[in-house]
Amino acid sequence: MLDKIQGLLEEVENLQANSAEEIEQLRIKYLSKKGCITALMADFRNVPAEQKKEIGVKINELKNKAQEKINSLRDNFAVQDTEVNHLDITRTAYPIGLGTRHPLTLVKNEIIDIFSRLGFALAEGPEVEDDWHVFSSMNFAEDHPARDMQDTFFVEAHPDIILRTHTSSVQARVMEKQQPPIRVLCPGRVYRNEAISARAHCFFHQVEGLYVDEKVSFTDLKQVLLLFSKEMFGEDTQIRLRPSYFPFTEPSAEMDVSCTLCKGKGCSLCKGSGWLEILGCGMVHPNVLEANGIDSTKYKGYAFGMGIERIANLKYQVKDLRLFSENDVRFLKEFEAAN
Repeated sequence: MLDKIQGLLEEVENLQANSAEEIEQLRIKYLSKKGCITALMADFRNVPAEQKKEIGVKINELKNKAQEKINSLRDNFAVQDTEVNHLDITRTAYPIGLGTRHPLTLVKNEIIDIFSRLGFALAEGPEVEDDWHVFSSMNFAEDHPARDMQDTFFVEAHPDIILRTHTSSVQARVMEKQQPPIRVLCPGRVYRNEAISARAHCFFHQVEGLYVDEKVSFTDLKQVLLLFSKEMFGEDTQIRLRPSYFPFTEPSAEMDVSCTLCKGKGCSLCKGSGWLEILGCGMVHPNVLEANGIDSTKYKGYAFGMGIERIANLKYQVKDLRLFSENDVRFLKEFEAAN
């Protein structure tokens, strides 16, 4: 019987299994009620008294080693199974290329960085807006063309709920909740009902700025915009302000910068003029201040707004506005060095 036990001990030491089913079969073979170790215990009653102690120790040793070996096989198989489960065979093969920021995000972040150094805080608002915050609070007349359906996307009518046409609605929300001094920058996506072409799109991105305080002047506005232009386009950049009209500012102006390509000498980009239009600006209209709960006799302010796509066009010489929203990888890869 000792020889039989010794043979089973050697057999147990060399046990191997490749699946959970094989491990279970080994358990049944050695440790179940009908297993070979249980059979040895049944035969133990027939062992002579003088051998019972020695054989009993050997049987216990065999049982313990069989249990340890099967438990060890189970643990090893569980670890291997976990490693296999963590392997995602649908994952892209290594090395995985890193993504980069979109050119519009690069330009927006640069604009935000410049104005944040001038003390402007970020402000955000909803893209689906009501008529009051988009038009009425901004001094738009009831019959202004921008209120028509051919220019604006309407979500609901009476009351009018629309997709905002400019981020001035964020300025209105800030003014109605906060008293001066106010110095905010409002970036975001806006929508207009326009035919999509190389020069226009039904959605685009704007950054608008607002500063309201006592004794704010047009000179302050000009100096801020001059500093922004030099930071964005280079130290040699010049600006000019041309009289214009916006319902929410008075006086109003449009700002041009010296052409980034020819440096003001005249080329195809600036159509020979030497100047490129980049934004609109002006002193906040007293009606806008009053409509938003600010005393226009005490406080003055200036505002400006620019299209991020327009700045990106000039900075990177992109001729087709549609490229920014088509997600063409070939186009986006051209901006990897700018990240």
